[in-house]
Amino acid sequence: MFQQHRLSSPTSHSRGFTLIELMIVLGIIGILALSAYPSYRSAVRKSKRTEAHTALLRAMQQQERYYTQTNRYAAYDGPSTATGHNFIWFSGENARSSAYQISAAPCANQALVQCVTLSARPGGSLVDEHYTDEVCGVLSLNSRGERRAAGQPLSEAPDVCH
Repeated sequence: MFQQHRLSSPTSHSRGFTLIELMIVLGIIGILALSAYPSYRSAVRKSKRTEAHTALLRAMQQQERYYTQTNRYAAYDGPSTATGHNFIWFSGENARSSAYQISAAPCANQALVQCVTLSARPGGSLVDEHYTDEVCGVLSLNSRGERRAAGQPLSEAPDVCH
Protein backbone atom coordinates (compact mmCIF):
# COMPACT_ATOMS: atom_id res chain seq x y z
CA MET A 1 0.00 0.00 0.00
CA PHE A 2 2.64 2.46 0.88
CA GLN A 3 5.27 2.69 -1.72
CA GLN A 4 8.58 3.92 -0.67
CA HIS A 5 10.48 6.08 -3.05
CA ARG A 6 14.12 5.82 -2.70
CA LEU A 7 15.86 9.16 -2.79
CA SER A 8 18.98 9.04 -4.87
CA SER A 9 22.12 10.70 -3.73
CA PRO A 10 22.88 14.03 -5.43
CA THR A 11 26.03 12.71 -7.05
CA SER A 12 24.67 9.52 -8.55
CA HIS A 13 22.38 11.03 -11.19
CA SER A 14 23.27 14.70 -11.25
CA ARG A 15 23.20 16.51 -14.53
CA GLY A 16 25.09 19.59 -15.59
CA PHE A 17 28.63 20.80 -15.24
CA THR A 18 30.70 21.52 -12.23
CA LEU A 19 32.22 24.92 -11.83
CA ILE A 20 35.71 23.57 -12.45
CA GLU A 21 34.64 21.97 -15.75
CA LEU A 22 33.10 25.24 -16.85
CA MET A 23 36.25 27.17 -15.92
CA ILE A 24 38.43 24.72 -17.87
CA VAL A 25 36.27 25.11 -20.98
CA LEU A 26 36.32 28.92 -20.68
CA GLY A 27 40.09 28.83 -20.27
CA ILE A 28 40.52 26.74 -23.41
CA ILE A 29 38.22 29.07 -25.37
CA GLY A 30 40.21 32.06 -24.11
CA ILE A 31 43.52 30.54 -25.19
CA LEU A 32 42.14 29.72 -28.64
CA ALA A 33 40.74 33.24 -29.02
CA LEU A 34 44.05 34.83 -28.00
CA SER A 35 45.96 32.78 -30.52
CA ALA A 36 43.45 33.34 -33.35
CA TYR A 37 42.97 37.11 -32.98
CA PRO A 38 46.40 38.18 -34.36
CA SER A 39 45.87 35.97 -37.41
CA TYR A 40 42.45 37.51 -37.91
CA ARG A 41 43.85 41.07 -37.69
CA SER A 42 46.61 40.16 -40.15
CA ALA A 43 44.06 38.83 -42.63
CA VAL A 44 41.95 42.00 -42.28
CA ARG A 45 44.99 44.24 -42.91
CA LYS A 46 45.98 42.19 -45.95
CA SER A 47 42.44 42.50 -47.30
CA LYS A 48 42.42 46.28 -46.74
CA ARG A 49 45.81 46.67 -48.48
CA THR A 50 44.57 44.67 -51.46
CA GLU A 51 41.50 46.90 -51.56
CA ALA A 52 43.78 49.98 -51.58
CA HIS A 53 45.99 48.60 -54.39
CA THR A 54 42.86 47.88 -56.45
CA ALA A 55 41.50 51.38 -55.80
CA LEU A 56 44.82 52.91 -56.89
CA LEU A 57 44.69 50.98 -60.17
CA ARG A 58 41.08 52.03 -60.79
CA ALA A 59 41.90 55.66 -59.98
CA MET A 60 44.91 55.57 -62.32
CA GLN A 61 42.68 54.23 -65.06
CA GLN A 62 40.36 57.21 -64.48
CA GLN A 63 43.36 59.56 -64.59
CA GLU A 64 44.56 58.09 -67.89
CA ARG A 65 41.10 58.52 -69.42
CA TYR A 66 41.06 62.12 -68.17
CA TYR A 67 44.54 62.66 -69.61
CA THR A 68 43.47 61.46 -73.07
CA GLN A 69 40.66 64.04 -73.04
CA THR A 70 42.51 67.03 -71.55
CA ASN A 71 46.26 66.33 -71.99
CA ARG A 72 46.80 66.69 -68.26
CA TYR A 73 46.15 64.79 -65.06
CA ALA A 74 43.87 66.02 -62.28
CA ALA A 75 44.94 66.69 -58.70
CA TYR A 76 42.48 66.05 -55.87
CA ASP A 77 42.34 65.22 -52.19
CA GLY A 78 39.00 63.84 -51.09
CA PRO A 79 35.62 64.28 -52.73
CA SER A 80 35.83 66.93 -55.40
CA THR A 81 34.05 67.54 -58.64
CA ALA A 82 36.04 70.66 -59.49
CA THR A 83 37.21 69.01 -62.72
CA GLY A 84 33.73 67.79 -63.59
CA HIS A 85 34.80 64.19 -63.00
CA ASN A 86 34.09 61.98 -60.03
CA PHE A 87 37.49 60.52 -59.31
CA ILE A 88 37.80 57.61 -56.89
CA TRP A 89 38.86 59.03 -53.54
CA PHE A 90 38.24 56.10 -51.19
CA SER A 91 39.25 52.45 -51.34
CA GLY A 92 36.05 50.54 -50.50
CA GLU A 93 32.43 50.44 -51.49
CA ASN A 94 31.62 53.61 -49.55
CA ALA A 95 33.69 56.27 -47.83
CA ARG A 96 32.90 55.50 -44.18
CA SER A 97 33.76 51.81 -44.44
CA SER A 98 36.92 52.42 -46.50
CA ALA A 99 40.30 52.01 -44.86
CA TYR A 100 42.21 54.28 -47.26
CA GLN A 101 41.66 57.75 -48.69
CA ILE A 102 42.91 58.24 -52.25
CA SER A 103 44.45 61.53 -53.41
CA ALA A 104 46.22 62.70 -56.56
CA ALA A 105 49.12 65.16 -56.81
CA PRO A 106 51.86 65.96 -59.32
CA CYS A 107 54.91 63.70 -59.20
CA ALA A 108 57.92 65.19 -57.41
CA ASN A 109 59.42 68.10 -59.36
CA GLN A 110 57.01 67.66 -62.29
CA ALA A 111 53.83 69.29 -63.53
CA LEU A 112 50.47 67.56 -63.82
CA VAL A 113 50.82 67.52 -67.61
CA GLN A 114 53.77 65.15 -67.19
CA CYS A 115 53.07 62.86 -64.25
CA VAL A 116 50.60 62.20 -61.42
CA THR A 117 51.08 60.29 -58.17
CA LEU A 118 48.11 58.64 -56.52
CA SER A 119 48.40 58.01 -52.80
CA ALA A 120 46.30 55.80 -50.54
CA ARG A 121 46.55 57.05 -46.93
CA PRO A 122 45.31 54.72 -44.20
CA GLY A 123 42.57 56.19 -42.03
CA GLY A 124 41.54 59.83 -42.05
CA SER A 125 38.60 62.06 -41.27
CA LEU A 126 36.69 61.15 -44.46
CA VAL A 127 37.18 57.36 -44.22
CA ASP A 128 37.51 54.91 -41.30
CA GLU A 129 39.56 57.11 -38.99
CA HIS A 130 40.36 54.20 -36.67
CA TYR A 131 42.21 52.20 -39.31
CA THR A 132 46.00 52.37 -39.17
CA ASP A 133 48.79 50.55 -40.99
CA GLU A 134 52.12 51.00 -39.24
CA VAL A 135 53.93 48.52 -41.50
CA CYS A 136 53.08 49.78 -45.00
CA GLY A 137 51.84 53.30 -44.33
CA VAL A 138 50.91 55.27 -47.45
CA LEU A 139 50.68 53.21 -50.64
CA SER A 140 51.29 55.05 -53.90
CA LEU A 141 51.29 54.59 -57.66
CA ASN A 142 52.38 57.10 -60.29
CA SER A 143 51.61 57.40 -63.99
CA ARG A 144 55.05 55.94 -64.82
CA GLY A 145 53.94 52.69 -63.14
CA GLU A 146 56.15 53.09 -60.07
CA ARG A 147 54.65 51.75 -56.84
CA ARG A 148 55.71 52.63 -53.31
CA ALA A 149 54.86 51.47 -49.80
CA ALA A 150 56.33 52.35 -46.43
CA GLY A 151 58.17 55.25 -48.08
CA GLN A 152 60.20 53.06 -50.44
CA PRO A 153 59.78 51.29 -53.79
CA LEU A 154 57.40 48.36 -53.53
CA SER A 155 60.19 45.93 -54.41
CA GLU A 156 62.06 47.04 -51.26
CA ALA A 157 59.02 47.35 -48.99
CA PRO A 158 58.07 44.59 -46.55
CA ASP A 159 56.52 41.55 -48.27
CA VAL A 160 53.17 42.12 -46.56
CA CYS A 161 52.78 45.41 -48.48
CA HIS A 162 52.59 43.73 -51.91
